[in-house]
Amino acid sequence: MVALVLCAGLVRAEAQPADTLYLSVGELFDRGVQHSLLLQADALNETAAQERLQGARAARLPDVQVGLQGGFVGQPIVFRRGLTQPYRPEAPDWSQNYAVDFVQPIYQGGRLRHTIRKADMERVLAALQSENDRGEVKLLLLEYYMQLFSLYRQQEVLTRNIEESERRLHDIRRMKDEGLITNNDVLRSEMQLTNDRLSLDETCNSIRLASQQIDILVGEEDEMRIVRPDTTLLYQPASLIAYEEYLTTAYANDPAMKSLRLQTELARNDVRLARSEQLPSVSLYASNALARPIARTMEDLYNNNWNVGLSISVPLFALYKGRYKVRESRQLVALRLNAEEQERQRIRMRVREAYLHHEEAVKQVEALKLSARQADENYRIMQNRYLNQLAILTDLLDANSVRLNVELQLTAARTRVIYTYYQLLEACGNL
Repeated sequence: MVALVLCAGLVRAEAQPADTLYLSVGELFDRGVQHSLLLQADALNETAAQERLQGARAARLPDVQVGLQGGFVGQPIVFRRGLTQPYRPEAPDWSQNYAVDFVQPIYQGGRLRHTIRKADMERVLAALQSENDRGEVKLLLLEYYMQLFSLYRQQEVLTRNIEESERRLHDIRRMKDEGLITNNDVLRSEMQLTNDRLSLDETCNSIRLASQQIDILVGEEDEMRIVRPDTTLLYQPASLIAYEEYLTTAYANDPAMKSLRLQTELARNDVRLARSEQLPSVSLYASNALARPIARTMEDLYNNNWNVGLSISVPLFALYKGRYKVRESRQLVALRLNAEEQERQRIRMRVREAYLHHEEAVKQVEALKLSARQADENYRIMQNRYLNQLAILTDLLDANSVRLNVELQLTAARTRVIYTYYQLLEACGNL
């Protein structure tokens, strides 16, 4: 009776709204995505990539520097002949220098443009990583969610089985008192009832653990609440389309495939970036300086001068050093193309596996429906035969065990249909 009391307490706790969390699949996904630490890390990575893009764009803006300089001027010495006849002219004790420098990049061999494009592709890659992780997080949540369906069904079946076992034990004791059967049947029935109660206790604890896992993932960490899934999900149709359509969708929408395509473009951009290192750089510059004393004569007067010009720099060293970087970048492009082909192979295998598993689960449900009806009929027949002394207790317990197992298998098969359907969606990049 201990297991029944514990499980009854769990059921009463579930009946209280404050202790029960009713979740549909949509709510499960929304709350799980909102509170996922992995997705929060991905969001931070996206923000960092966006800032990196802004920094790359800012490199096109002009460089402006303002310099302020002041210091003590030592006594100058002027030698009138060689290093002889030193003369110490009068000079100010302090110097000041104010300067403004302006440099505007005009052409850098495409480095600025390719750097901006690289940063933009890295930003998209971060977003694709978030998309890929979002599908994995949803699939993990669904796994725990589907586990609850089986556990609640197991709790229901065991509770009903215990009630029937108690009634059967009462009849067996009455038949034993009448001398119709031996005490061995009573002992066997009591042992079976004890095992069922222990199984029910384990099931109730498993419900608590599965609920806690979901509570943590959806942000209900302060107080553990018993999660109740939407049971109508088990009976919703999960129809299939042609395998080729799933495969085409996966090639187009799979985040990993998109990421690899973008990484290939990123590698091609690195080739162009490496080439740009061999090209000259052109910049427009302007500066203005106000200083005292006059450096040449050391007169204590302010001197202002400005200049404007064009700066051209040719990296000659890159003509013989940069070619190795270009070759390396080309090899990385070939490596990325190879990775795309590998991912296409993995997609075909994943989609085919998920497709076949879903078909298998649907067929299993149909087969187990028939088995469940047959098991119920078999149990009813064996129960009547046992009460009429036409069968032994072992046959009745075996029939009951078969009925129990078939009911649990049917629920597990229904949950597997839903899980494999969402697994197929995830494999196609649509979850």
